[in-house]
Amino acid sequence: MQELHDAPLAPLTTFRLGGPATRLVTATTDDEVIAVVRDADDSGTPLLIIGGGSNLVIGDKGFDGTALVIATRGHTLDGTHLELAAGEVWTDAVARTVEAGLAGVECLAGIPGSAGATPIQNVGAYGQEVSSTITEVVAYDRRTRQTVTLSNEECAFSYRHSRFKSDPERYVVLRVRFALEDAGGLSGPVRYAETARVLGVAPGDRVPLTTARETVLKLRAGKGMVLDPEDHDTWSAGSFFTNPILDDESFAVFRTRVRARLGDDAEPPAYPAGEGRTKTSAAWLIDKAGFTKGYGDGPARISTKHTLALTNRGKATTEDLLTLAREVVAGVHAAFGVTLVNEPVTVGVSLQA
Repeated sequence: MQELHDAPLAPLTTFRLGGPATRLVTATTDDEVIAVVRDADDSGTPLLIIGGGSNLVIGDKGFDGTALVIATRGHTLDGTHLELAAGEVWTDAVARTVEAGLAGVECLAGIPGSAGATPIQNVGAYGQEVSSTITEVVAYDRRTRQTVTLSNEECAFSYRHSRFKSDPERYVVLRVRFALEDAGGLSGPVRYAETARVLGVAPGDRVPLTTARETVLKLRAGKGMVLDPEDHDTWSAGSFFTNPILDDESFAVFRTRVRARLGDDAEPPAYPAGEGRTKTSAAWLIDKAGFTKGYGDGPARISTKHTLALTNRGKATTEDLLTLAREVVAGVHAAFGVTLVNEPVTVGVSLQA
């Protein structure tokens, strides 16, 4: 277990932003993770959990407390059952499942971060979410001071949300278990329209696993969503805002505003999101509100490849990023009456001005 003091946190995040931590500990076993968490709880020291750092916005002043990097490793595959230690690199884990001929997470290729973060955010992309394959999550419960195993149902998954996200101070994820599918080397049913179009298949069809993974990686790379230290479009947290989900009344008002702004024939993106609820596209809202690719003239700008990614062009501060994010939120709300919600977790700062 490594311990540093007054340690920079920016290099541990994909934004490459944020000030130092008073204390930085890197734990490589579950027992070490639990020991650091218990020590912080016993002493009343603020605790920040860091995995891959791909979903963090840390304030310029840093973190006054203990930052714990979970660097545990472990990858066990038994038939179609997969167990990952929280510190496993997610992109590597997806690649291994494809090599093993197992379907279920192949369309989640290229997503940066650690395996332990996937249930917290209910990570999803290109028609797949981890909630559809996770069977159990092993976590340390800071309230009971016990290691617990939570079933899929107990994780309370919903769109980019979970029990862990709704109660962030309670659980520290240690291991994640998945049930994958042996479809004879084929992917799961292709559910995302863009993926199906690029693959030249109908939604619901299956394709070779390697083809599905490679196609998703190309799509993500084209949007600056695959990490590349030489490409500032990838100095981001991926999608900065979640896609808004509106009830029927709110969606009707929204649709009226869209037509008033864009013309009587304009139709916003609309996807079913449960009874009486419709999901629309945050990227579409941002673009139509006037924030196009590459928007901005400062050190923090919208990606030149995707309007949903806010990026550090190399010399930005966290405050630069938040200023841009607030401008986008205000502009979208003024144009369409919809309030965007940030997807990354903020530490020591808030999107609210």
